[in-house]
Formats: sequence, C-alpha cells, structure tokens
Amino acid sequence: MMQFGVLYIDDEIHNLNSFKAAFRRDFNIHVAQSARDGRKILEQNEIAVIVTDQRMPVMTGIEFLESIIPVYPDTIRILLTGFSDINAVMDAINRGQVYKYLVKPWADEELKMYIQNAIEIYHLRKENRELANKLELANKQLSNLSNS
Repeated sequence: MMQFGVLYIDDEIHNLNSFKAAFRRDFNIHVAQSARDGRKILEQNEIAVIVTDQRMPVMTGIEFLESIIPVYPDTIRILLTGFSDINAVMDAINRGQVYKYLVKPWADEELKMYIQNAIEIYHLRKENRELANKLELANKQLSNLSNS
C-alpha cells in the first residue's frame, strides 16, 4: 500500500493535518492546500488516489478532478465535502469520474477502507495495462515470425 501515493487536497490546513495524522502510518500521504499545489505533487509522484475537498477557492474539487483525467486517467478519485448537495454528487460522478463521494467529517476507518480499495483498483488497472502491453508486443513478434 505504501508504494503508491495518496494525495489529499483541502484549503483548510487543520483538515490537511488531521488527514495526515490519521493515515500516515497506512499510506504514503501527500497534502496540498490548493489544486495548483496538488497538480505539482501529481507531476512529481506516482499518486494512486486523490482525495479532494469540493469547496475550495479558485477551483472546486470536481473541476480539479475533471481537469486531471486526460493526464492521470487511472488515478482513483474521492470527493469530500461538508455539504450534501445532490447536484455536486451528480457532477462528481459524471464529470470528475469519482469513485466515492463522502460527507465531512469523515470516519477514519471508513475512509481508510475506501482508500485501500481504491489503491487495489489502481494497482489492478496498472497491472492490466502492463499485461496488455506485453501481449501486444508478443503478438507483434509472432506476426513478424510468421511473415518471415
């Protein structure tokens, strides 16, 4: 679980500190106070799971998650919010391809379980992509041998 990073983005520093304190023993935690800082962390680390707050200045969590899909399509996305807004839930699922939508304050054990499951999904996606690439290479080599 520690080989892949977990990124938490929230504009409230006490939430970042609480998240890090709750999960640092179980996961490789990265925190960012803005979407821009989160993007920098993504560029420098292999991040399996992004947990982001919905309501932040400049860019919402959904907008951030939607913006990273083309570059980081396999990263699993979890949205946290202090508000239960059905439109935000639908936006999160449709635009941000969100795996889970949770309301703050989070329950540590529940969030830990969702993060563990998300890391497993990420790992399986990565493994599948690597196996598909190996299979494609093997097929090309077989094709070259049969054409010789």
